[in-house]
Amino acid sequence: MEESKRENKQESTQELLELGASTTKSSKGNIYTLTIIGQIEGHQTLPETVKTTKYEHVIPLLAAVEESEDIDGLLLLLIEAGLAIAELIAGMKKPTVSLVLGGGHSIGIPLAVSAKRAIIAPRASMTVHPVRMTGLVVGAPQTYHYFDQIQDHIVDFVTENSRISREDFERYMMATGNMATDVGTVLYGAEAVKSGLMDELGTLSDALSYLHRQI
Repeated sequence: MEESKRENKQESTQELLELGASTTKSSKGNIYTLTIIGQIEGHQTLPETVKTTKYEHVIPLLAAVEESEDIDGLLLLLIEAGLAIAELIAGMKKPTVSLVLGGGHSIGIPLAVSAKRAIIAPRASMTVHPVRMTGLVVGAPQTYHYFDQIQDHIVDFVTENSRISREDFERYMMATGNMATDVGTVLYGAEAVKSGLMDELGTLSDALSYLHRQI
């Protein structure tokens, strides 16, 4: 019976390693690196010309990482991602750290703050803006209320998982003088940390050091 359980765990771990990008094993602990690239593909299939990460790939992968006895921590490399994935990461017990490289905006911000430590590269940026409407929109009060609710959920999540106040986050979100053709604010590395949105400036070595300390 015990032998069967061990075999099942080994098979699950092997499947996890095959699905993901990489797992680094050392005396400091085993760290799983997950890279989320481009738009999150959920209910609709996006064109082949658009870089996407699929829900059905990432969500079971996160559950497997949480349960695996061979993985001690999660390193998340991201630019943009979805709120559902952010909720899962925020609820994980294992050490997690996010590292924002280049830039992140929209739902990428909740994902960045979902980790227990949020690090941003010095020249990376976070673009804070309200929920955008694309495609066909029904011109009714219920439509506005629906988008308003989505925005409230995002604001709640970000402020609960970072040091930024709701007032400041909404002010950045609705600013009109910071972006030439849009509403919102672009916060670069040091500004993002000062605002409380991100925890610290750093690079890959800083993210890995944090994981090793926590493990």
